[in-house]
Amino acid sequence: MSRYPNYLSPVTPTKFKSQKSRARREPSGVFSLFQAPQIQQFKEAFQLIDHDKDGWVNENDLKEIFSSLGITPSKEMLDDLLSARPGGNGRSAYVDDSGADRGINFTMFLTMMSERLFEFDTEAELLEAFESFDENDSGLVKVDEMRKWLSEVGERMDQREIDRLLKGPFTDRQGNFNYREWVKVLRVNADNEGEAGV
Repeated sequence: MSRYPNYLSPVTPTKFKSQKSRARREPSGVFSLFQAPQIQQFKEAFQLIDHDKDGWVNENDLKEIFSSLGITPSKEMLDDLLSARPGGNGRSAYVDDSGADRGINFTMFLTMMSERLFEFDTEAELLEAFESFDENDSGLVKVDEMRKWLSEVGERMDQREIDRLLKGPFTDRQGNFNYREWVKVLRVNADNEGEAGV
């Protein structure tokens, strides 16, 4: 019988081994937010940024990726990017034995991506975008005006894509696109897909 309480006794190798393998089998919460193909795409993106292939994206990796894009980042920019990581309120949270900043590992990278992806309210953004063309707040926009903007501004769409969007049940005979109904249908379809996946 040990003279120390049970919670202070050393972990036996077999007990430690089973705990370690169980932790390896249980996925991190952030991994459950994405499907396997999405995680694979994020992994490939992470590996492109991780030039020294040590499993950590640090300041040198960021400098490499920026220089390959023809950009010379400032020290402030690099610091901002590295401090944007989960728990990144200070750079000292992820230092190695030598005191050097380790950077961002794949789990942190995936967490950052999930935060960015899930912070957007797609429905509200779509409505706001269409409302900028709806001067009368009628829920309708002129197809001709939309056609012009979609083909000439921002991420331009080709005529086939524009036709797929604007020709159909949401366009009336007067040439008006009912964007509010279109957004409602998108929301219902997204909700149904979410329930089907559960």
